[in-house]
Amino acid sequence: MHELSIALAVVETVEEVAREHGAASVEAVQLRVGQLAGVVPDALRFSLEVAAQGTPLAAAELVIEEVPARALCEGCRTEFAVGTPPRLGCPRCPDAATTVVAGRELEIAAVRLPPAAACPALAASTLGSEGGP
Repeated sequence: MHELSIALAVVETVEEVAREHGAASVEAVQLRVGQLAGVVPDALRFSLEVAAQGTPLAAAELVIEEVPARALCEGCRTEFAVGTPPRLGCPRCPDAATTVVAGRELEIAAVRLPPAAACPALAASTLGSEGGP
């Protein structure tokens, strides 16, 4: 269950953001998880609940945005949904090479701190995803 190691990395990163802005707690964390990231969102949610105990994230709202997988055909330039199970062949010209353009994301999209922390929005922080935007 690698979701626990991902959860621990999220907690560590968000704790650092809270510390940098003098926040004793975190109100919300938004994650973007791609369909092809190899992460089970429910397992990640459970792992984050466990990993956040006793940290500034303990009472934080967790929002997990699931990003559908999309690919682009190099031949005809058609962008299409990959689907489940993943189908990477182009629906218009199945022999053409394709490139995954969405669905491998694994990132912290936003962190909301209490107003007293007066923190600017956190830009997306990638957690070692392969080829995500």
